[in-house]
Amino acid sequence: MTVKIEKYNVNFRSQIIDIWEESVRATHHFLHSTDFDFYKSMVKEIDFTAFDVFCILTESSEMAGFFGVADKKLEMLFLKPSFIGQGIGKLSLGFALNELKITEVDVNEDNINAVIFYQKNGFKIYDRMPLDSTNKPYPILKMKL
Repeated sequence: MTVKIEKYNVNFRSQIIDIWEESVRATHHFLHSTDFDFYKSMVKEIDFTAFDVFCILTESSEMAGFFGVADKKLEMLFLKPSFIGQGIGKLSLGFALNELKITEVDVNEDNINAVIFYQKNGFKIYDRMPLDSTNKPYPILKMKL
């Protein structure tokens, strides 16, 4: 599949929030429903212009996903569930590695497929936080190249 990576612009905002929701519902089965609503309210408040955010678009300009980087750290990478497993995550990570020079990522310990994905791409776990950044009991694995 051919895709292009475009820098975020405000016209992408609602699509990004929708993709975040679809992706998390498909991959974060460990979240309690009340916590899902809590995180969604946080995502709705993110200023996507405050760091490097890129959107992944198909040939027909459908948004397949997005990722964001700050201070050489991959802060987010979310794909529409229908695009998971098609190489788009690897392509996005490659862009972040080669063009944006990322060296770190944090991932939910219970998101096993994401942990495996990052490990297959050279990341190693160097620390484990028992709580996430909002002090909820979702352990975070800190990974780096």
